[in-house]
This record gives sequence, C-alpha cells and structure tokens, in this order.
Amino acid sequence: MEIGAYSFGDTPLNADGTSRTTSEAIKNLFDAIVHADNAGLDYFGVGEHHTVTMPASSPGAMLAAAAAATNNIKLGSAASIISTDDPVRVFQQFATADAISGGGRIEITAGRGSSVETFPLFGFDLRDYDQLYSEKLNLLMTINNSGDENVTWEGTVRPNIGNLAVVPRPVQGKLPLWIATGGSPASSARAGSLGLPISYGIIGGAPHRFAPLAELYRKSAEQAGHTGDDIKVSVAVLGLVAPTKKEALDRFYQGWHNLNVEMGRLRGWPAPDKSAYLAQAEAPGAYYVGDPDEVARRIVHLHGYMGHMRHFLQTDIGGLPHEHLLESITLLATEVKPRVERLLAKK
Repeated sequence: MEIGAYSFGDTPLNADGTSRTTSEAIKNLFDAIVHADNAGLDYFGVGEHHTVTMPASSPGAMLAAAAAATNNIKLGSAASIISTDDPVRVFQQFATADAISGGGRIEITAGRGSSVETFPLFGFDLRDYDQLYSEKLNLLMTINNSGDENVTWEGTVRPNIGNLAVVPRPVQGKLPLWIATGGSPASSARAGSLGLPISYGIIGGAPHRFAPLAELYRKSAEQAGHTGDDIKVSVAVLGLVAPTKKEALDRFYQGWHNLNVEMGRLRGWPAPDKSAYLAQAEAPGAYYVGDPDEVARRIVHLHGYMGHMRHFLQTDIGGLPHEHLLESITLLATEVKPRVERLLAKK
C-alpha cells in the first residue's frame, strides 16, 4: 500500500484572518513535497485549482521543480484538468518533469474538472464539458501511447495533428496515466474499458460506499480484455494526522471551516456545521482525521472494500498552519505507513 498526500496549494492566513500571498502558498507547497520525500512518503499529488485560496494552477511546473529537488517520491497531478487545457502541453510538461526526475516517478491523473472556474478562465463553454474531456483524453492517450515522437490525431475540440513531433518523450517511453473521478459510474466504466488506473476523490459520505464503483471499474476492464499492473485503484481523501485525536480534530477544523465558507461563497454551499464536520471525522466518515493508529486502521478497513493500492490525504486547507501540514506528512510516512503494512500483513 502506497501512502501519500496531495494539495491544491493553500494560501496562508495572517492572525487577523486576512490572506497572505499566493506566492507564499506555492513556496510552502514546494517545501512540503521536499519534506515528504525526505520523510519517506510514497506519493505526492498536486491538484489544479485557480482560486486565491487554492492557487496551485500549474501542476506540471510544480512537479518539474519538485522532481529536481527530490530523489524517491512518486509525483503526480491530482488532477490535471484536461478539459480546459491542451493535452499536448500537458504531456510535454510532465515528460519534461519525468526527464528531470530521471524517469519513472512522474504520473498524470486526468480529470474533467469539478472547479467550473477553469471554463471561463480559458474560454471554454461548460456545456461542452463531456465532449471536451472525451476528445482531449483520447488525444492525451494517443500521444502517450505513441511509439515515437510523431503523433497523428483528428478531433473537433482543437486543431488536428498530422504526423507532428510531440517532445520530449518520457524516459521509459510513456507516463503512467490515471483517470480521476469523484464517484461517477460512467467514469469508472470508462477507465476500466480504456485499461487505465482510476483514482477516486472521496470528500464526503462513507468511503466504503465507493466499493461498487471499484467493482464496476474492474469488471469493465475485464470485459474489455484489460489485465495486469495498469488495473489498479487509488483513493484520495481529506484528513490530517497528529499525535492525538484531539489535536488532529482541533487543527483540521478551522481550515475545514474556512474552506467551506469560501466554497459556499463560490458555489452556494450551506454554512459550515461543526456537527457535520465531527460526523465526517469519525468512522465511517470521509475525513481521515486522527492519531496514527486510528488513521492506519481506517485505511486498512477501507482496503477491505476497495482493494486500493494507494491512499493519500489532502491536509492543507483553509489556511492550515504550515507546521501542522509538515507534521502530518511526517506521521503519515513514519507512523501510519508501517502500521498499515503490519495490519495488511496480518490479513
């Protein structure tokens, strides 16, 4: 089981609640990735958002920088919003990061985009949501699966490509390419039929309720004739690890509250309810907030339903103090991971 973290960037707050700079958020994110590598974490994902509070808008640039400053950790997008980006440029950026890393540590996770802010920002119509994703995913796969530099592709959402070079190529020929989903059955079936690994982003409800989706994914892969190492599942959740459960709950709550206030402003969410937070922070809720023993037990419990090979947490939300993020990363790597390995070995 791989244990990891992910982030959309988190703009720090002053003592009076006002925001500091988005550039500081990016520097903090870079430092967290380097810290995760030094601590022994398996994976770090950088998501794509375009808001003042979550400013990690360019996963490829961040991962290229992190690739040069780390040695062992796998690095990926969580996710790249290919519906509103150009798959040629996405591939080139991640292949560049792969070359810098020495090869084999860089992954792309392709998402449709839950943040609708990207559509007006890049001049796309939200009504074209499905077509944009379907065609651009096809182009990204075509580039990735190409046996050499030259690519030919035809579609309707961007100009055709006629036997043109897309460079650089990844060190090992192609990049691991995942499908991201928030729980759509159609996305699970799509990933299985394409033979791509799938990453479930679970931000509410009981995570074990995603088990039928993972089963649908695997059945779709089997029906399409796909087997082997590419048929795998990862799970991304919100959470924080601290020395005690009380510390974890107290630390994560303020950031959760701030995030939900912001999302309410942007998307019309209801006002934050602390009782809802506490319910989600206890099993079987979606927030993995606790001490290392509890978080490890809950990961293994979910593994019994999902059979996933990677579990990773988003911790830095709502202006969480940077030191709490770094401590959570350390505990994930040094305390949670070995506990998960021991518990799984007993099964």
